[in-house]
Amino acid sequence: MTDKISKDPAAAPAGPSPSGLPYEAIKAIPVRHYGRWVSAVVVVVLLGWLVYAFSQGDVVWATVWDKVFDPSVISGMWNTIIISISAMALGLVLGILFAVMRLSKNPVTGAVAWLYIWFFRGTPVYVQLLVWFNLSLIFHYINLGPIYKNETVDVMTPFMVALLGLGLNEGAYMAEIVRAGIQSVDEGQTEAAHALGMSSTKTMGRIVLPQAMRVIVPPTGNEFINMLKTSSLVSAVQYTELLRASSNIGNTAGAVMEMLFVASIWYLALTSVFSVGQYYLERRFARGSTRNLPPTPWQRVKKNVITFKRSPEGAA
Repeated sequence: MTDKISKDPAAAPAGPSPSGLPYEAIKAIPVRHYGRWVSAVVVVVLLGWLVYAFSQGDVVWATVWDKVFDPSVISGMWNTIIISISAMALGLVLGILFAVMRLSKNPVTGAVAWLYIWFFRGTPVYVQLLVWFNLSLIFHYINLGPIYKNETVDVMTPFMVALLGLGLNEGAYMAEIVRAGIQSVDEGQTEAAHALGMSSTKTMGRIVLPQAMRVIVPPTGNEFINMLKTSSLVSAVQYTELLRASSNIGNTAGAVMEMLFVASIWYLALTSVFSVGQYYLERRFARGSTRNLPPTPWQRVKKNVITFKRSPEGAA
């Protein structure tokens, strides 16, 4: 739909037109999008109805706000961050290792990498956690010869179970992400590096992986955000993270729903903070491939505020 055009002789530019008549200024009037206003009102009404419904529910909101900064909840929150970062680091290392193995021309390493990815992606992470938790039923001792020997029950602590269960599962997904990033780099880069006398290891570490990071970082950030939420499963193996700490208080104080809301508040806070970090990390690695970097959240806010302030003047 085209904009409406009105004639304003007072705003006509100086000088005659080729036909000798004065120019007529064009004043564009923006088309009004009534559908946007209707949809906005509908969304606001539904959101208000949802908030009102929860406010009228049998929830003691005072308990929610009182327990948000409970020492046990804060301790569980830090445990969630620790296990998420640790498992993600393990998954990233394993992902790079098995991605390189998967792309190797050696059929043995390629088959082993494929088998690892197939198994850990094909079984639920909850099942994997329970397997590690009950490993002592199969192996009573962990015997590494002269290096280390101990009872499995003493080795497989809740933290170790959570680390292995989440980290090994994440490594399978990271292997596919890293593989896709490596394959996104043009093969000419590798051929040029080899022509300069660089070994395959140096080529991978100095040429291929730095360029692949632009493709690897976004899904890796999404995986870490998902890890923060998936870490709630480790409560089943006695690891006291955020959900388990909140549930313990809820079961003791008879405030089950209230403490679930407390856990949800912290999960939302953690994912929001790390999402901002992911955005700036993606923006940094996009510098070499994007001519104009996307605006930061603060730049978008300032732009929208300035546009909102100027819009009444433009319409006047």
